[in-house]
Formats: sequence, C-alpha cells, structure tokens
Amino acid sequence: MDKIEAKKALRRALIEERLNLPDRLQRADLLQRVMRIWLVGRPDTVIGAYWPIKGEFDPLPALHRWKEDGELLDDPQLRRIGLPVVDKVHKTLTFHAWYPGCPMEEDAYGIPKPKDTEVIVPTLLFVPCVGYGIGGYRLGYGGGFYDRTLAVLEPHPTTVGLGYTQGFVSDFEPEPHDVPLDAILNDNGVVWPAGF
Repeated sequence: MDKIEAKKALRRALIEERLNLPDRLQRADLLQRVMRIWLVGRPDTVIGAYWPIKGEFDPLPALHRWKEDGELLDDPQLRRIGLPVVDKVHKTLTFHAWYPGCPMEEDAYGIPKPKDTEVIVPTLLFVPCVGYGIGGYRLGYGGGFYDRTLAVLEPHPTTVGLGYTQGFVSDFEPEPHDVPLDAILNDNGVVWPAGF
C-alpha cells in the first residue's frame, strides 16, 4: 500500500473509531473544560473554529462561554467567533461571524456555515484533528483547505488542534508541506507543546 492509500485508510479507521467511542460525550465534556481553562487570560478577541462533523469535538459551547465571559467582565474588546466558509475558486477558507441562533446554510459539502455575516480574521484558530502526532502535526480530511488557508492568512493566527486521545498516532509521519500546529488540546489536557 502506498503512502496516499495508507493515509486514507488511517483516516477512515480513526473516524470510525471516533464515531464509535462509547464515552465520547464524557470525553467531549472533559475537552470543553480543557478548552475553557486554556482560553483564560488569552489576549485574543477574534477566534476561528469549525462546525463539528463526523463525531468531531464541538468547540462552540466553550467559545460561546468565552464570548459571554468577556461580556460579563466588561471586556472593552468585543469577542467574536468565526466559522469557515469555503472559497471554491482558491480552495481556501474565510471566516464569517457566528453566534448562537445566527442564520445558517449548507456549503457545497453539506456543512453548515453562517449565512450573510461579515468576514472576520481570527488571531486564534481552532482546527479539528482526525488524528495528530508528535511535533504538533495534524491529520485532517485530506482536502488541504486549512493548509492553503494558513499559507495565506495574514496576520498568521495561533493554531490549536482539537481532538480526542484516541486520535493520537504515535508513528504519524508528516509530509514536507505539513506545518505543525502551535498547540494541540485533547480530553487529557495540552498535549503539544508540553509547556504551552
């Protein structure tokens, strides 16, 4: 089996395993807590995230709480959350403002996206991990949308992967074009880098 086929097989296996985790809800609750604690004291006011699919961890409850906490603290900077919208021409992502109850529509891939909200530029970007390995490398779905987006997004945001412990791949080999994430959080805590 060549590397491309091996990676596809690994993706399928990890997604299947994630979908069938008997304790996925408990793991999600733990990761919500890890994320909320990790966000305390961060200077970011615009955070990009994702709409969860295929059993992914849902970051939106923790981010909504982060936004509300800023309002309760009379934070002078309005905290904003953005969700990705696919640019079909460039095969990159832009981030559009999201809030609970915001009008949504499906994109070309059937994933909900904000409808007619403004484009925002995140300084912190949470990305979903199908899998992840040593050194902060992430295994995504193989479309390359995040890689292309991060190559052109200015200013370059802090990137944080989110996934469950079952997604750790000890022998994951990144490809030359892969760029490591700045941090990875899972249901056990911060897994990359150890001292972040």
